[in-house]
Amino acid sequence: MNVNGVELFLLGRTLMKIGEEAMPTEGIGHHSTSVRTVLIVVSDLREHPDSSVGEIATRTGLPQSAVSAAVARLRETGSVVTMTDPRDRRRLLVRQASEISERVAQVRSTPVDDALGAALGTDDPQRIREIVAALESLARDLTPKALTRLRTDPSHRPE
Repeated sequence: MNVNGVELFLLGRTLMKIGEEAMPTEGIGHHSTSVRTVLIVVSDLREHPDSSVGEIATRTGLPQSAVSAAVARLRETGSVVTMTDPRDRRRLLVRQASEISERVAQVRSTPVDDALGAALGTDDPQRIREIVAALESLARDLTPKALTRLRTDPSHRPE
């Protein structure tokens, strides 16, 4: 099978949904922000620490209100910290917390095996291990820096 852009996009969407299902939700209460929005903000902050909400919104294409809600949710869980911008006291700067919160540790340590098994329609541990290994390989190569390279290198675009 030759993977094209549409198939890659649909695979990515499917993987995002499986990832959302794999994340523990107990104890976090009701939030108006989606997991996807929160993760987009986290991903942006990895590459751009000390960003304002407006800067994050501009880079991600998310509405500023959605970024503000995601930052509030992340601050509640101890995942990010905010500080007043010393150059413009009206703005808050956001960065990932230096200490990993209990919630972040819990999310990062939760295996995806059950969600993958359910999505694949199998409980075969060998098949699930194979898929996890393939995903680990992709995750090593397709980091947020790969997206930055993609956006800044015009040679990949079809004519």
